[in-house]
Amino acid sequence: LAGRRSQLLKGLPATTTVEENAAAGVSVYTFNVTVSPLSSEGVAIPTIVNSNPHTKAFDIEPKGDLEYRVVTTGNPVLDYETMPKSFDLQIFVEDTTGRTDLNILTVQVTDKNERPVFQGNMAIQTVAIYVLEGTPPECIYQVDAADPENAELNTNFLLSSFQYSLLPASVPFLVLESGAIFSTKELDYEKDPHCYFLNITVTDPDGLSSSKTVTINIININDERPYFTTKQRIYRIPEEQSPGTVVANITAKDPDDEDSSSRLFYSIQSSDQYFSINPLTGVLHVTGRIDRDALPLRLHPNISVIVRVEDSPSGGHAREMEITIIIDDINDNPPGCNPSTFRKEANENMTAGTFLLGLRNYCKDIDVDPSNNRFNFTGLSGFGSNNFALEPTVSGRLVMTESIDLENPANLGVEVYSLTVRVQDIACPNYSNIIYIYIRIKPVNEFFPVFSNLSYEFNVPEITKVGSSIGRVNARDKDWPSSVITYSIVAGGGSRDYINIFWISPTKGDVKILARLDYETTQKHILTVRASDQEKTATASVTVNVLEVNDEEPVCSPNFYSFQIPVSLAVGTNINGFRIECQDRDSDPRSFRYFINEGNVNNHFTFSPSAGSNTSRLILASRFDYESGLDTNWIYRLRVYITDDNLLSARDKATYLIKTGTVTLSIRVIPNPTTVIATTPGFTVVTKRENLYSESAWYVPFVITLGSLLLLGLLGYLGFLLATWVHTRCPPAGKADSVPLINAPEKKKPKKEVVVTMTKLNTVFDGEARDPVTGKMYEFNTRSGARRWK
Repeated sequence: LAGRRSQLLKGLPATTTVEENAAAGVSVYTFNVTVSPLSSEGVAIPTIVNSNPHTKAFDIEPKGDLEYRVVTTGNPVLDYETMPKSFDLQIFVEDTTGRTDLNILTVQVTDKNERPVFQGNMAIQTVAIYVLEGTPPECIYQVDAADPENAELNTNFLLSSFQYSLLPASVPFLVLESGAIFSTKELDYEKDPHCYFLNITVTDPDGLSSSKTVTINIININDERPYFTTKQRIYRIPEEQSPGTVVANITAKDPDDEDSSSRLFYSIQSSDQYFSINPLTGVLHVTGRIDRDALPLRLHPNISVIVRVEDSPSGGHAREMEITIIIDDINDNPPGCNPSTFRKEANENMTAGTFLLGLRNYCKDIDVDPSNNRFNFTGLSGFGSNNFALEPTVSGRLVMTESIDLENPANLGVEVYSLTVRVQDIACPNYSNIIYIYIRIKPVNEFFPVFSNLSYEFNVPEITKVGSSIGRVNARDKDWPSSVITYSIVAGGGSRDYINIFWISPTKGDVKILARLDYETTQKHILTVRASDQEKTATASVTVNVLEVNDEEPVCSPNFYSFQIPVSLAVGTNINGFRIECQDRDSDPRSFRYFINEGNVNNHFTFSPSAGSNTSRLILASRFDYESGLDTNWIYRLRVYITDDNLLSARDKATYLIKTGTVTLSIRVIPNPTTVIATTPGFTVVTKRENLYSESAWYVPFVITLGSLLLLGLLGYLGFLLATWVHTRCPPAGKADSVPLINAPEKKKPKKEVVVTMTKLNTVFDGEARDPVTGKMYEFNTRSGARRWK
């Protein structure tokens, strides 16, 4: 080829330029090809056989007669920043005589100031931002952009040279120099627009800019039910509409989002075989064949459809609407009786004269002549035909002549009546055909369930085990066939702690308890029990009386106490003023009994009163005797039992439930620093005890005074009897003949010193009672009888 090379390419070699980002088909360079006189058929189109660096960005196409141009292909698009800046294209041409030429075209890519480009999601799509209403002003999105001219130097300095702006300016948003989009206020879904379209513009220092749209959607809190905006409730369509035919366009709105119908979801709640609804658009269209001439549309051309609209596919707020679709009949059947067999359903107890079937609507005569296409219906016969009639015979109207009651023993078990009707031409030769009609009598739920009792009352002890059956309710109805009765509790049966305390068996009516009963909380539960046969319901009242059982133990305060007492403490003293107070939720305060079960060695301690009161005091019952060795314990740990059986008889105590509370006391006996026992002879120790009583106990001094007077009188009488006896037994002294006694020196008797000690004994009131006249409570001492009002 080198030996045969000729100068065929005019204008080459050459150097040319092209701007980056040039579109496909942009002319880069034009050159000519010369043809040898011996070449009669011209030359082949020049081709680019090689490029350095390799690229497919250029191609050669003819421009005119032997004139060609190098153009861009657009694949790839030339980019000054990311691609080579220069390409050497080797262009080859050959004519028909075999002469060739090869030359180089150098294409230099020139830089062009390009618009800034968005990065991230904004580079490939429209960014949608969702903001929950009520959100305080904050940054909601960061816009990122880059300058293609500085793709290799994407520094913060270069980024900061961009200017960001947004339109419209009236929206409650702003964009900062950093590209951060901020909301400027708390957005309110009900007051503000639900959606904002922000036109974000980024501009480079040369004034070139790019814009993208950012959609800001305000998210609403779902708290409103949607409502239908479609006012029409009745629609008419012809029968035999093809599937997909639009019947109605049901529309609704959600107060939470008035402008966003796409958030609503439509569905049909009623079981309907003819229609379906687009869940997103609400378009109701036909899905199945609608034959106006077939049952049941032959008798009932109206179809009721319950349309439901929800604002959430997973069960949010919803509303339902019933629409009625009237099916208009069209003549779509060929002549003849089609069908010849009819099956009809009729409810029991339909009144006489009820229209069941119009045979003429199904029978046509193919004869064209009007005189030959007239016919009538005769010969109604078959099982149960006396319950039906054709009136008049020309119309073929089948009606009921009497009501059919399935509960009537004469009809019990009969559900289907088989009838035959002869359809016969009026004109000769009176051709006829037989039509078979089967009428099924549908049972109607006529009767309400009836409980065996209007109300039930169950008495249940409060300690009855959870899960126990406490009674049964029963209900029946008179329908045939017998309906299945289900039971449920619709009201009552709850408490502060448990929502459902009672459960009823849905099939048997057994009432059971699910939680522990508490008489002290609730003494009576009133339940409303429902019996349902799936359509009709009846209710009965169930009263559960909670019977009190002594299941609460006395609780006393304090339940533990520790104290010290001197060894010389006087008997009858309320030790340290100690007093316990007891409470019992299910017992009378008078039912308490107090006794010390453990630790009361030698019975030094007792409680007063020991029964009949909810308060009692600890009393020292006997003095301590450590000198004789009777007492050896200096620490007493008493375990006090408090029972609530004081008011029970001996027989009841063996059968009733008795609860016991406990109190623990720790008592330390403190010995005297010195113990001196006086043994001086000649001393007489007289102990005088003074009984102190309450001022209100006026009868105490009266009784004591009266008793003292009686005692003095008795002593005086005994002294008189003693003096009389001595006078009669001893001789008189100092007679004249008596021998005088020698005066002996008189022995001086030792003088006795009388020591009087007084001990003030505080009266201990160890019992309580109620005055039968005034009804007031008083305390009394069981030994002395002293009393005082509480």
